[in-house]
Amino acid sequence: MVIRNILRIFVSIKKICPQLCGYIGYIINEQKQINIMKQILLGLMLFITTLSFGQTTGKVVESETNEPLPGATIMVKGTSIGVVSDMDGNFIINAEEGSEVVISYLGYETLIVTLKNGTTYTIVPDLNSLDEVVVTSGVIDIAKVRETPVAVSTISPAEITLKAGNQEFPEIMNKTPGVYATKQGGGYGDSRISLRGFDQTNTSFLINGQPVNDMENGRVYWSNWQGLSDVASGIQIQRGLGASRLAVPSVGGTVSIFTKAAQKSEGGKVQQMVGNDGYIKTGVSYNTGKNEKGWASSFLLSRWQGDGYINNTSGEGYTYFAAVGYAPEGSDHELNFTFLGSGQWHHQRDVWVSIRDYQNFGSEGIDRRWNSNGGTLNGEEFSMRRNFYNKPLATFNWDWEISDNLKLATSLYGSAGRGGGTGPRGNNFRNGVTDILPFRKDLTEHYLENGRGTRNADGSINFDAIVANNQSTTEGYTGDISGYQGMLIGSNGFRDSNVNREVLVRRASMNSHDWVGGISNLEGQFGKWKTSIGVDLRSYTGYHYRVLNNLMGLDGYYSTGNRNSAGQIIETTVDASPFRNTGLNGPKIDYYNVGKVGWQGLNTMVEYGGDNLTAVVQAGLSNQAFQRIDYFDQVGNPESETQNQGGGYIKGGANYNIDEKSNVFFNTGYISRQPQFGAVFPNYGNDINPDLQNEEITSFELGYGFGGDNLSFNVNVYSTTWGNRFVQRNLSNQQGVDGSAQFKNIDVVHNGIEFEGKYRLSDATKIKGMLSIGDWRYTKDFDAELFDDNQQSIGTGTLYLKDAKVGDAAQFTMNVGVDQKITKHISMDLDYRFVDGLYADYSITDSEFTNPDNAGALKLPSYGLFDLGITGRMGKGWTIRANINNLLDNTYIAESNSNIHATETSETWNGIDTRNSVWFGFGRTWNATLSYSF
Repeated sequence: MVIRNILRIFVSIKKICPQLCGYIGYIINEQKQINIMKQILLGLMLFITTLSFGQTTGKVVESETNEPLPGATIMVKGTSIGVVSDMDGNFIINAEEGSEVVISYLGYETLIVTLKNGTTYTIVPDLNSLDEVVVTSGVIDIAKVRETPVAVSTISPAEITLKAGNQEFPEIMNKTPGVYATKQGGGYGDSRISLRGFDQTNTSFLINGQPVNDMENGRVYWSNWQGLSDVASGIQIQRGLGASRLAVPSVGGTVSIFTKAAQKSEGGKVQQMVGNDGYIKTGVSYNTGKNEKGWASSFLLSRWQGDGYINNTSGEGYTYFAAVGYAPEGSDHELNFTFLGSGQWHHQRDVWVSIRDYQNFGSEGIDRRWNSNGGTLNGEEFSMRRNFYNKPLATFNWDWEISDNLKLATSLYGSAGRGGGTGPRGNNFRNGVTDILPFRKDLTEHYLENGRGTRNADGSINFDAIVANNQSTTEGYTGDISGYQGMLIGSNGFRDSNVNREVLVRRASMNSHDWVGGISNLEGQFGKWKTSIGVDLRSYTGYHYRVLNNLMGLDGYYSTGNRNSAGQIIETTVDASPFRNTGLNGPKIDYYNVGKVGWQGLNTMVEYGGDNLTAVVQAGLSNQAFQRIDYFDQVGNPESETQNQGGGYIKGGANYNIDEKSNVFFNTGYISRQPQFGAVFPNYGNDINPDLQNEEITSFELGYGFGGDNLSFNVNVYSTTWGNRFVQRNLSNQQGVDGSAQFKNIDVVHNGIEFEGKYRLSDATKIKGMLSIGDWRYTKDFDAELFDDNQQSIGTGTLYLKDAKVGDAAQFTMNVGVDQKITKHISMDLDYRFVDGLYADYSITDSEFTNPDNAGALKLPSYGLFDLGITGRMGKGWTIRANINNLLDNTYIAESNSNIHATETSETWNGIDTRNSVWFGFGRTWNATLSYSF
């Protein structure tokens, strides 16, 4: 089987990239000639150097592969004299033998050596101190190998640069233990990630030490951070309790993303990427270098666009980044400022698609590209679902070395996110032409069997027919509001005066926010003891409302959403663009409310660092203040009281280095975490939940690490119990009435074992792998209560989930990768990832779990994927990289939104009932990047 798969790989390579293979062959032949010329020129340079006074030659190589490092900076210590190594790592510096020089390179430890002519200098990767890679600030909590007692994986800047390509940013982490990332509906930026079975709302995400999880619901929208692969210089995934000192840590773990800083050496980069389905990205960056006064600046700008692998999911975006640093020689102060953002828009696929829909629509067989949402309007792509957002983040860091043993690190940050997503509005389900999107049924039943909606020959939505229907079925307005007589007016509920409610318009639901915060840590080093005390302050205001985006042929919309008004006709529309007016100060429809969240946190740490033993205890207290303001729905109670909710944690652990190669560690902790905003104000009301209680998390972890010359690995076991959970989910019925469901006192336990390691077979071959095995289960049954859009209870029920597997994240993942150096300038990497133990996400509408004798969550078929990458270096500064993901084009289910178990009479695909609504993973995709560094 293994041999057959390898043969299939090389057959696939031959089929899909003959031009690339031919080009590589050409490069190899040309490179031989280039190498001959380089040797002649280098010989001449060395000869001239021997005649020049005060010049010294050398070479810089990487420790793990012994490969040359082009672009390494070599500076004479204490001066501004410096050079950069060439493509073969060679350098000639204007300094005499015996001079002290500082050799530095992104992601590697800085080396201070005494110059000796013709010497090769080896530098090693630096996973403990990322000073050259990240914004230099003590507020960033970095886990250190063989010191910090946590399970941690680090993704280097080189790996991000080479392997990210046109993948979703969370997918970069898919080859680390405990991580499961998918593209969900498949639109650009619509991905998600789980860590140890905990979703994004329960995993902490930090960018340069600042939290970015939404302060109301804990979510992270990756479409807001589309440009992170351009500016990220490292990712550290701290599983479990982690090393973060923020007042209340996360449940699943902490993902720290480090962006580029103001680089110390001058240079720049231009790159062009192309990929499948019309994907194009162009980027340019430049670093001024550090001048004699201590100033340095870095800038980046990139633009991407693509048609989308999924039908009708085109998108476009811009990434902007600037960093300014100030660190004069001899000063006790260091200042850094960064500003980054990524404005984008993209069409989405959010309507669930059944397996039989994939079979019945689109191309023959399983058409993974099928999208029930998409269609055309005026001959161009159009969708009811369009996401758009711009979220700039500004950060100012000040690090002050007060004395040799006392440091103060402070970070101030702010963000003003603007945007939202479009969707349908109106009682369009009442008309067979405009009833385009199914509710609680698949498109096979809705369109093929029931004949609802108007579609083109290829099955996509005919939005021109909807515009025509809106106009032909609407008569001129005859109401009392002046200025609108004779106009075509639609509505969602109002139906007098010739106002037509059987229409479809496109609204935009806005989720904008203003967010400012500050983090400050005072840290002291007293011999082997380190102590710190810190504060974490945040203020967040979220704006939630709806506006009109496209009237779909009508002249206006009669809104009755504001209960403080008898109704109004609105004709003002807002563009679905990240850089346009989002309507915050204009007319709104349906709802308009504001959520305010304040945060005050205090944390402290005591750490002992001996020769072999490191032990740490951390504790934190926090207060979270919640307030809700409703301008539409809460007549008589528009502004809630402020609810102050305390929380905190205590955690600790120890690491013991048995010898120079082996270490063991453990950590344990208890967290009392405040509930999310929806639990404080259930049912979208302003009344504070009288049964409010904190979530309780306990965790224990034990690990062992081994770091030899060629073999290194880490293995750890963990157990996390999470209780007192409150979950609220939105509902909509066939009549378009919104409601919600509440779940209380949910308890789960997550146990597991993880392995990660690498082995250097030779200087040219490196093998790496990971294994993650989890056992994540609900520990008891729990009750759900349903509410309509008037916040009135419409029923209760028990969900029997005791011992049921937690769904929506794979409980068994494995990855094996090989990095192979083919020639001096060409390398290849191949990864195989296997996924099993993947269960469907439970749904409150599933009758399966209302039965005490239910079959549990639906187990999905396992799958395995190969990913291939090839890197070539051509001449000074030129690099070409090609990635092929899902090389063998395997068809697999990445997640399921339903739990329909197959019976003897079921029509099935790979044992799964075809009525299930699933997201299939992408087929074979590719990208290629040509870059030039100078």
